[in-house]
Amino acid sequence: MTFLLFAIIFRVVSIQYVEGDKYRQMSKDLTQKPFTIYANKGNVYGADGNLLATSMSKFTIRMDVMSVDSKIFNRDVKALSKSLSDFLGKPSSHYEQKLRNARKLKNRYLLIARNVGYNDYVKMKQFPIFKLGVFKGGFIAEQKTVRAHPIGKIAERTIGYHDQRGEAGIEGAYADDMKGIDGSRLKQKIGKGQWKPINNVNEQEPIDGFDVITTIDVNIQDITHHALLKQLEYFEADHGCAVVMETATGEIKAISNLGRTKKGKYYEKRNYAVWESHEPGSTFKLASLMAALEDKVIDTSTVVDTEKGRIFIHGKKVEDSERDGYGEISAGRVFEVSSNVGIVKLIRKHYDDKPEKFINHLENFGLTEKIGLKIKGEGKPFIPRPKTKRWNKISLEWMSWGYGVSVTPLQTLMLYNAVANDGVMVKPRFIKELRKENVTKEKFETVVLNKQIASPETIKKMKKVMENVVIKGTADNIYSPEFSMAGKTGTAKNWVPTHTNEEGKRILGHYSTKKYTASFAGFFPVNKPKYSCIVVIHEPNKKKGYYGATVAAPVFKEIAQKIYTSTPVQREVVPDDFDSKIIKDTYANITKDVDGKKVPNVRGMPAMDAISLLENIGLKVKVRGVGKVKKQSIRKGTPIKKGATIILNLS
Repeated sequence: MTFLLFAIIFRVVSIQYVEGDKYRQMSKDLTQKPFTIYANKGNVYGADGNLLATSMSKFTIRMDVMSVDSKIFNRDVKALSKSLSDFLGKPSSHYEQKLRNARKLKNRYLLIARNVGYNDYVKMKQFPIFKLGVFKGGFIAEQKTVRAHPIGKIAERTIGYHDQRGEAGIEGAYADDMKGIDGSRLKQKIGKGQWKPINNVNEQEPIDGFDVITTIDVNIQDITHHALLKQLEYFEADHGCAVVMETATGEIKAISNLGRTKKGKYYEKRNYAVWESHEPGSTFKLASLMAALEDKVIDTSTVVDTEKGRIFIHGKKVEDSERDGYGEISAGRVFEVSSNVGIVKLIRKHYDDKPEKFINHLENFGLTEKIGLKIKGEGKPFIPRPKTKRWNKISLEWMSWGYGVSVTPLQTLMLYNAVANDGVMVKPRFIKELRKENVTKEKFETVVLNKQIASPETIKKMKKVMENVVIKGTADNIYSPEFSMAGKTGTAKNWVPTHTNEEGKRILGHYSTKKYTASFAGFFPVNKPKYSCIVVIHEPNKKKGYYGATVAAPVFKEIAQKIYTSTPVQREVVPDDFDSKIIKDTYANITKDVDGKKVPNVRGMPAMDAISLLENIGLKVKVRGVGKVKKQSIRKGTPIKKGATIILNLS
């Protein structure tokens, strides 16, 4: 006994003083550990302050059926099944059978519902059995944060994402700025597997990400989206895009990209306006005519013989849509009626022996290189050059009417916008600034890519012939005496690849007589252009129509007309910092209240923004009316009680 006593004493002393640090650390590791505190990802806002993307909590509800006492389970399973039926829609018998089978199989992780919002999660917690909690009621709620788009699928590809799918759009481009910096907090394990925070000097609070303020105008975006969608559906087209740009600043006010599913529905499949480099067809004639005018080898009054509307160059046919041709017409009229023969003969005559001079103009017009957008996936343009493998004896002629070259819709729009902007080429811009609360990290100003793409005289002439396209040219079907428009139609046969050559490099094929790309690019109003716009629609049903004037131009007109009537272009321009100040002041007040766990003042906010904000802090929201918040039932500064209902009256 004495020997055993001394052995115990020796062991106690050894553990205490020799191995004590080791075991104390083991104990600490088992009962304490750091937890990550995730930073809030920044929101995406429209230029007018409307919320375009935000983070919201979603819950997956499961049940540990074995943790419920048998008497309670048998007594209340019908009541729980009835509640689930009322809430989720299936018959109560379905849920009762599901729960009883799970009990027999001893299922401790039964799936009840996915993607449940916070308010619905709070309701489900009060269902029979569930209200007993985790350990007695078997209620398991797994929370995750998802990105929500309050305006729905509109502009989804441009707003983008940064998740397991990859990086796309604005969210992908500015992911590092938006994600913030995660914090950490030490927690101690307590009874029943729960952890409580421990105050520690090494605790790091998360730093929220910056919000992105875009150039998108929700009203113009809505107009553009629905105008394009309606036309795609009618012509049963494969896909299409439409973009509206503010002339002076290059701000993209709207961008819609819609692709067709097998069922004939349309959604934001790809960002075609940025990604898709394609043969533009006759919209490219703007560059051809402008180059010749700038070199003064022709004038708009120069006469060219379009013959019978058909010529052959090295055995290849060039023909006009007008079967008998236009005869002898001016160069200006060639552009207005979109004569392929006319533009080919003009360019061939003056540049056949010096194609490099013509291509230098295309380079000056911004058509030979990428724009350099931060949004990933920008398409690469292609302009053939002499003495390269892709150059052949008809390259120059085909280039002049938009074949054998490829550019993105946004590049084409940038060129047309430069003409509208008196020759000043500005870079398309999607972002106004990066901001958090009242702190601006970075402002994005207008970037001038070319101070003058052509002389004022050339620009003036191009504006006139573009106006005539709408008044008495190929797009006279969209002419309106109510407001002026200018632009150019485009119709291109699609290249259909068949196979590659022996080296496996060059794709061979032919131009289809069934698949076309219809387009229209231009600006409005003519005298003081406020907006430029491009519409491109691929593979419309040929039986219904395929010309740019028929398929694409009406979309341009509808967009222009609705913008003109809903947001008059002659109105006084609001300073750029007006919206910013509103957002900053709103942010400062809201953040102060939310951080203090008090209900914020949401009066004056758009309904979708207010709902998202209040639901994210745990309140149940009921809305009356439409528009902006005029009155809220819970006063500003009231302590937040999660699950409480707040009523918003809108006006």
